[in-house]
Amino acid sequence: MRTLISTAFISLDGVVEGPGGEPGYRNSGWTFKDVEFLPEAFDIKGREQQEATAMLLGRHSYEAFSPVWPDMADFADYKVIPKYVVSTTLAEGDLVSNWGETTILRSLNEVAALKETDGGPIIVHGSASLNQSLSDAGLIDRYHLLVFPLLLGAGKRLFSTTDKDTQKLKLVEHEAYANGLQKNVFDVIR
Repeated sequence: MRTLISTAFISLDGVVEGPGGEPGYRNSGWTFKDVEFLPEAFDIKGREQQEATAMLLGRHSYEAFSPVWPDMADFADYKVIPKYVVSTTLAEGDLVSNWGETTILRSLNEVAALKETDGGPIIVHGSASLNQSLSDAGLIDRYHLLVFPLLLGAGKRLFSTTDKDTQKLKLVEHEAYANGLQKNVFDVIR
């Protein structure tokens, strides 16, 4: 069974919206505007690219990343791995042609089936709504969180507010950096 990894830049109060400057969010760009950049705090991002064998995205994140990431040297390793987009509305004609193999999945059942295939880790970037649904369905195996020392208030959150049983996590890797960022890697305990 493949490991599904949710990776996120997240504020201390759980917001994941607009970290890179995406339009439409009041605090957009909070990852680089308000915290000193320390390269070592982002080492996990390079490791994710080396270890991931597929990427899973929601429609909105796919539409935000696909026009930009294929031509960025910082994301070159992602260009060659298969991408999967979970969407009930995206059509084959909406997919970009310069980002490698991309498959549209229409349901969480199809995500569960993908996890049952042979292969290595599947990484989920962005995709706040998809992350919430995946978590609620028990499909996420690991979280890679870079926690920023910011309280952003309103905004899309990584975790849902669904009333559900406690989900236990095991901290398997952590580090704090001089700029206040914290890396927390959690395995989901089943």
